[in-house]
Parts: sequence; structure tokens; C-alpha cells
Amino acid sequence: MFQLAFEQDAVDQLSELRRDKGQAVRLKAVQSALGKLEKNPRSPGLNTHPFKGKFCPHGDTIWESYAQNHTPGAFRIFWCYMPLPHKRTILILSITEHP
Repeated sequence: MFQLAFEQDAVDQLSELRRDKGQAVRLKAVQSALGKLEKNPRSPGLNTHPFKGKFCPHGDTIWESYAQNHTPGAFRIFWCYMPLPHKRTILILSITEHP
């Protein structure tokens, strides 16, 4: 299992989803995807792949995982692995609509 840590942007985005009752379906999808990330970031349902052109705060790869697919404005989770000594910690950078 992995531990999740959140950048302030991701906290704000998740809070906004929780506040907006019209976003209940998206919130449920994001929460499910976060649960899968905790268990296995390579879970096939997440379609995790490197996000090219940007690097996480400590210079490593940013990964993109799907919270939704085949949906207009599908939500994505952008994250990276934390450097040592934070072994098995994933830093959630952003939770947003597909760019």
C-alpha cells in the first residue's frame, strides 16, 4: 500500500468537488481512483502514464492517472512519487479536468 500526500492545489480541487453537489459523480470517480492509487498506482483501470513536459517539485516524473474515461471533461489525477526517505508515498499534485 502507498500513502497519499496532497499539494494545496489538489486539496483545494478536491474540496471544490465536495462542495458542488452537481459534481457527485465526478467526486465518486475521483475518490475511487485515489483508492486505487493507494493500493496499486499501476492498476489497469487508472491508465497511468507519464505526463510529458513537466516535472514534479523534486525533479522526478509526473504521472497522469484517469479518474474518468470516455466522458466529456474527464477528470485526471496528476501525481509523483515522493523522494526518499518517504518511501511508498505518492504526492497528489492536481485533480482536474483533462487538459
